[in-house]
Amino acid sequence: MENKYTYQDAFLELQQIVAEIEEGEVSVDELSAKISRASSLLAICKAKLTDSEKEVEKLLEKLDKSDAISE
Repeated sequence: MENKYTYQDAFLELQQIVAEIEEGEVSVDELSAKISRASSLLAICKAKLTDSEKEVEKLLEKLDKSDAISE
């Protein structure tokens, strides 16, 4: 999923939507659009976290290989 959002931007917007819904600031007419937007933001956050996890795993594998070589 290509997007220009940072994790922080998407998470903050998601928090705002949740707060609006919890506080009753969202009309029934707007609710569907807000939930749809929240779903998109969740997908962005999940993708960013998954990418970060994969990068960390690659770095750990690289460290393990360099440790094995130096032993």
